[in-house]
Amino acid sequence: MNAHFNMILLQAGGSPYTSLIMMGLIFVVFYFFMIRPQQKKQKDQKKFIEELKKGDQVVTLGGMHGRIYAIEGDTIQLEVDRGTKLTFDRASISMESTKRVTKE
Repeated sequence: MNAHFNMILLQAGGSPYTSLIMMGLIFVVFYFFMIRPQQKKQKDQKKFIEELKKGDQVVTLGGMHGRIYAIEGDTIQLEVDRGTKLTFDRASISMESTKRVTKE
């Protein structure tokens, strides 16, 4: 297996600059396909959580469906049935699930 790896390095030119360029390209690809989309998703989730308001239909990360009854700081009270209210942490609201349910 090592012989094959050494052959690949020799075919790539074998110079230290080529290795550095390849590592740099790998990092750039990793950034644009992994890190950047994850940062965007986190930013969108944060914006979604901040824009929640009373009366919005939401879904929690655990799958609980309800309408926002009250917002108090970092907690949200959901009305899941008439007269049944549950308190959740604001961060437990799922943006993806909520959007999926409200589109239907």
